[in-house]
Amino acid sequence: MIKQPSFLPISIQEAKNLGIEQFDIILVSGDAYVDHPSFGSGLLGRVLWDAGYAVGIVAQPDWKKDEDLLRLGRPRLFFGITSGNVDSMVNNFTPNLKRRRRDVYSPGGRLLRPDRAAIIYANRVHSLFPNVPVVLGGIEASLRRFAHYDYWSDSVRQSILADAPADLLVYGMGEKPILEVARRLNAGEEIAQIGDVPGTAVKEEVRRWREAGRQDAVIIPGFAEVKGDKRKYAQAFAAHYKEQDPYHARAVVQPHPKTVVIQNPPALPLSTAELDQIYELPYSRKAHPSYREPIPALEPVRFSITSHRGCFGSCSFCALTHHQGRIVQSRSISSIVREAERLAQMPGFKGIIQDVGGPTANMYGLVCPRWKQGACPDRLCSADCPTLEKDHSLQVELLRRLRAIPGVRRVFVGSGIRHDLVMADRSGYLEDLCRHHVSGHLKIAPEHISRTVTECMHKPPRQVLDDFRERFRAASQAAGREQYILPYLMSGHPGCTIADMVELAEYLRDNSMYTEQVQDFTPTPMTISTAMYYTGLDPFTLQPVHIPRGEEKRIQRAMLQYRDPGNYDLVREGLERIGRKDLIGEGEKCLIPSRYRGAKH
Repeated sequence: MIKQPSFLPISIQEAKNLGIEQFDIILVSGDAYVDHPSFGSGLLGRVLWDAGYAVGIVAQPDWKKDEDLLRLGRPRLFFGITSGNVDSMVNNFTPNLKRRRRDVYSPGGRLLRPDRAAIIYANRVHSLFPNVPVVLGGIEASLRRFAHYDYWSDSVRQSILADAPADLLVYGMGEKPILEVARRLNAGEEIAQIGDVPGTAVKEEVRRWREAGRQDAVIIPGFAEVKGDKRKYAQAFAAHYKEQDPYHARAVVQPHPKTVVIQNPPALPLSTAELDQIYELPYSRKAHPSYREPIPALEPVRFSITSHRGCFGSCSFCALTHHQGRIVQSRSISSIVREAERLAQMPGFKGIIQDVGGPTANMYGLVCPRWKQGACPDRLCSADCPTLEKDHSLQVELLRRLRAIPGVRRVFVGSGIRHDLVMADRSGYLEDLCRHHVSGHLKIAPEHISRTVTECMHKPPRQVLDDFRERFRAASQAAGREQYILPYLMSGHPGCTIADMVELAEYLRDNSMYTEQVQDFTPTPMTISTAMYYTGLDPFTLQPVHIPRGEEKRIQRAMLQYRDPGNYDLVREGLERIGRKDLIGEGEKCLIPSRYRGAKH
């Protein structure tokens, strides 16, 4: 086994310096190469290297030329291709479908990533190395593994496996599946024989599928059906959504015109020991030294720590259920402490750990006895569930241990917390958080306060937010700190009407809250909300759902920032539409003045 290098090689010269004549695996990524566990290629490259494979990285290749993709030669086992940490269409376009001017995952924020990067890279690699297996991975491939509504083309697209010349797709976080695929290729199996690895999706010829069949699989409506019938689309989504638990999921099959896509059940969750090993690999936490410009996405996370994976919140607009799953997998306190001790010795560390968390910071250490057989298939996890253990004591102990490390001045929890879980906790977590771990603002994501909308979103009701705000105020006061809640709010979500947005605007007015952290709902692949947006149906009940579009969507977003004179015209239009002219005027309860000069749009 070759010792882990300071950086994984990105050039033949670096490979020669390490004594490598041919790479086993080459990873092609739409991101710059950053050797940090928050960056997919950096993490998976280290994991594969730790297992004994020589890994090279081609970062942000110029897809219009051959040179970059030929630079490292032909890998012995396979090419691994990812668009990067973010879906390339989300990364390249704003919610208003305007092209972004900056890519935070590129040196200097330059625009170096193509649209639909995974497909583009796969096509280029396959044309240059037609006999080398191509394995897709990362968020873009993972969440486009079935036929899906694509907001950017306003159409239903095929599975990415049907569009790209790839042999296999790894979905989810990927360590177990990619190691198994590498092991079997290394043992001499052909890529076409590797069709049963958990956490992967493969494709078969239509004729071969019809001849062989698969008795244990769930066959969902095919591409032609879901493209032509929104009800079929909703039914297909509900069917594959129910097969995302690693313990009781079955294979899911979706026919396409020229191929059949088969999703194997998800990979089993990583154990604490496996997570510890992955996050304690020798990451430099730096961009590759060949870059002459900083990578903007690195600085906010350079000295952050991942404590766990998975999220049982099941928010409708989030794809984590399809990517990391509902079962929370936590690292050990001792492993996290060792990582923090290494951070404290690194050049450039100024005593501040920027974040300790995961998808939801305060799910660290939370467990449910039923998870040993899989998350409940007939209900969602919630703070009201009597089986779910909601005691935050383990995180309280973790943060206490981190504060005590020499050289660490502050430890912040910056990744956001689930406020309904805090209300169910009795360990003193919030009080401890307010005393030691809030950097002025605490992030929470109520998203809305209208019951109709929060139910559509699978978010806690308004009363939970009210109770949390009062408890947070009291805890901050007891800690002698002036601290504020930073609420993330969303407009334009399925089920939301202009009246719901006015209710939210009045709530902000009455509680002296105003935030720039607003988000206009963007339909992204493989979320419940996107299925609602495209079909106008709740995929699980097939009942109609109101979908704001066009001018109504713009009005809803303006309502969240009603104090901005540039939004006055849209706010007025919305108020007039629902008969709420009482909110236009000079009274203290009014949202906008009755007289104002022309507003900007």
